[in-house]
Amino acid sequence: MFRRIDHIARSLFLLPLALGTVFMLAGSPARAADDAPRVAVLPTTGVVDAIMAGYLQDGIAKAHRDGADAVVITLHTPGGALDQTRRIVMSILDAPLPVIVWVSPPGAHAASAGTFITLAGNVALMAPGTNIGAASPVAGGGEDIPETMEKKVIEDTTALMRSITTARGRNAEWAESTVTDAEAATAEEALDIGAIDGIASTLDQALELADGRVVTVAGEDVTIDTAGAETYELAMNPLQSFLHLLSDPNIAFILITIGFYGLLYEVISPNYVTGIVGAIAIVLAFIGFGSLPLNVAGLLLIALGVVMFLLEFHVVSHGLLTVAGIVCFALGASALYTEPGSPTAPDIAVDPRLIFVLTGLTAAYMAFVLFIVVRWRRRQQLAGPAATALVLADGATGSVRSMLAPMGVVYAAGEEWTARSSDERPLSPGTPVRVVGQDGLTLIVEPIEAPG
Repeated sequence: MFRRIDHIARSLFLLPLALGTVFMLAGSPARAADDAPRVAVLPTTGVVDAIMAGYLQDGIAKAHRDGADAVVITLHTPGGALDQTRRIVMSILDAPLPVIVWVSPPGAHAASAGTFITLAGNVALMAPGTNIGAASPVAGGGEDIPETMEKKVIEDTTALMRSITTARGRNAEWAESTVTDAEAATAEEALDIGAIDGIASTLDQALELADGRVVTVAGEDVTIDTAGAETYELAMNPLQSFLHLLSDPNIAFILITIGFYGLLYEVISPNYVTGIVGAIAIVLAFIGFGSLPLNVAGLLLIALGVVMFLLEFHVVSHGLLTVAGIVCFALGASALYTEPGSPTAPDIAVDPRLIFVLTGLTAAYMAFVLFIVVRWRRRQQLAGPAATALVLADGATGSVRSMLAPMGVVYAAGEEWTARSSDERPLSPGTPVRVVGQDGLTLIVEPIEAPG
C-alpha cells in the first residue's frame, strides 16, 4: 500500500516536469525560426560635443547589454571638439559589437570631426547626396596658425587618422589629405577611392550592405548578421537632447539675444521676472558657446548694440543711437562665430535669414518705443507746466519697489513711479508709503507708520 502511494506521488511530481520539457522542446523550433537579428539605431546630429560623445558611448554599451547584433550610427554633423571626437572614435574602435556608421539622410554631411567618426566604423556607408571631408586648421580669429603650432596640430590629428585607417583598412592617403589639405568628397567619390564601403539610400539597404562582412570586434573576427534584422532606436534622453540642442549655433544666438533684451527691459522697468529670464537665457547660451567657435568680438558688438538701445531712453539722439545699435547687432550676429580652430572643429555661422528676422524685429520694437517717447516729449512741450500737474492724488498709498536712497521706484495705483522720500531718508523695498506731493514727474512719499 505504502509503496503504491509512494509510486503515485513520484509520478504526480514528475508529471509537470515532463510536460514542461515536452512543451519546451516543441516550442524551441518555432522560437528559433523567429529569432531575427536585432540592430540598435543611434540618431546622431549636430555639433560634436561632450553630450554627443557620452550619448554614443552609453548607447553602444546599452545595445550590447540588450543583446543587439550590431549598432547603426546615423550621422549628420558639421564637426566639433577634437577631444570629444577622439572619445567617440575610441568608443567605436573598442565597441564589443559591430558598429555601422551611415552618413544620412541625403543632403547630410560628415564634415571635420564627422570624417574621423565615419572612418572609424567597422562599416562606413553614405547616402546619395552626402559629402565627407575636413577643414584646414586655422586660428580662432580666422588667421593662419603659427608654423610651430600648426605642425603640432596637424601631426596630432594625422596620427589619429592613421590609427583609424590602419585599424579599419581604409585609404590612408586620402584620409590624411582631409587634414593636411582640407580634401572633401561626395559619396560616390569616397566609394571610388576606398574611403567608405558602400552607398545606401535607406536603412534597409545599409543593413543589406553590411550583412555578411567579416570585421574585427574586440580583437576577434566577427561576421555581421543583419539580414532581415529588427531595428529599434536608442535616442538621447530629454536632458541630453536639451543640452545638445544648446550647441546649435542658431539656438545659442537666439538665447543670447533673449538674454540681452531681458536684462535691457529689467533696467528700463524693474520687475525681476525679465531680469531672471534674461540671466538664465545668457547662461544657457554660454553653455552652447562652449561647444562652438565663439568670436568674442561678435558678442561684444551685440552687447554694444544693446547698450546703445538703453542710452536711447536717456539721451536725445533723434534715433541715431538706435540706428547705430541695430548696425552693431547685425554685424555682431554675422561675426558671432569664427573659422574652425582645428581640423575637427565645425565651420558654422548664424543663419542669415535668422539675422534678418531678429534685426527687423529689433528695429520695429525700437521704432515703436521711439514713437512713444517722441510723442510724450511733444506733449510735454505743448502742455508746458500743466504737463507736470499732479497725476496721483495726495494720500494715495503704495509700496517701495526699488530702494529709495532717497530716489527710487514705488508701485502705486497699479503703476510704477519714480519717487523720493519726503525727508530724504532711505526706504527699503516693500515699505508701505503714502503720496504727499509731486516734484515734476517725481512723487514725494513718506512711510506709513504702523499703528502704535
